[in-house]
Amino acid sequence: MAKSSNQKLKLLWLARILLERTDEEHPMTLAEITESLAACGISAERKSLYDDMEALRTFGLDVISSKGRRTGYYIGARKFELPELKLLVDSVQSSRFITRQKTLALIEKIEGLASTHQARGLARQVYVRNRVKSMNESVYYNVDEISGAILNNRRITFRYFSRNAKRERVYRRDGAIYTLSPFALIWDDENYYMLAYDSAEARLKHFRVDKMADICTTEELREGAEAFAALDMSLYTTKTFGMFTGEERRVRIRFAAHLAGALIDRFGEDCTLIPRPDGDFDAALDVVVSPQFFAWVFGFGPEAEILSPADVRTSFADYIGRVGEMYEDRP
Repeated sequence: MAKSSNQKLKLLWLARILLERTDEEHPMTLAEITESLAACGISAERKSLYDDMEALRTFGLDVISSKGRRTGYYIGARKFELPELKLLVDSVQSSRFITRQKTLALIEKIEGLASTHQARGLARQVYVRNRVKSMNESVYYNVDEISGAILNNRRITFRYFSRNAKRERVYRRDGAIYTLSPFALIWDDENYYMLAYDSAEARLKHFRVDKMADICTTEELREGAEAFAALDMSLYTTKTFGMFTGEERRVRIRFAAHLAGALIDRFGEDCTLIPRPDGDFDAALDVVVSPQFFAWVFGFGPEAEILSPADVRTSFADYIGRVGEMYEDRP
């Protein structure tokens, strides 16, 4: 039999067929594989397929020969197991900074890492339509641009915006260009943030990546390496609530006994918990004091009380008072 022009691609097509169409529940017989190869313009004999399967095993593919009720060949272990793919799909679809369009595109690519049969199961897991998603389609490329600048030790320029009630962009500083030195990308509270050094203010600041526009990498080398090296990144998001800036303080708070788990979940196993005679406990916490921190404490109601420093306790009382005034009955 004359060999077709595709015959040299036989092993590649065989690998693709096995990867795309087989798994433990869906093996293919030699007859089915021969038919599939023929559809690609490739002839195959039974003996040559045995040799091809062994060649794929030598290359590293986990080609398994099954016997019994499901006789045939299939791919066993893959680079990503099905539970791992489900985890990736869940992570992508729940990420607010990824738009709906990009979410569906990424999930389709993740499905390509499984067999077509497994991919159908992954597709049934997708619930994107009513999720709160970013309105900034370029955020996916913003992350790539920032990562490249960090890797190449370069500063970036960008504009920063918020949105008004009409969903329109409102640029900060009247649309002025920011020039900063990026050092890290942080995932916190379902959003991506860039941590960067502001040379003009000589301090580190963070910005939401989906609110950044017109990002460009410059030829200027970064500044602020010493400030970033002095920062404990493992504690940064723990101390900062909602990624809002403020002054870092050590605050002592009384908590009801049953809230120990909530503190450990937020601050980790090493947070300082001091038992009280009545069964409650005090916590000494290093936090960035901000309205978001006050809101977090307020969420525990009377079961949490800021004890010190005195100025933070007073500021919290003032915060509660201003909120309470909004709800007082007025004539």
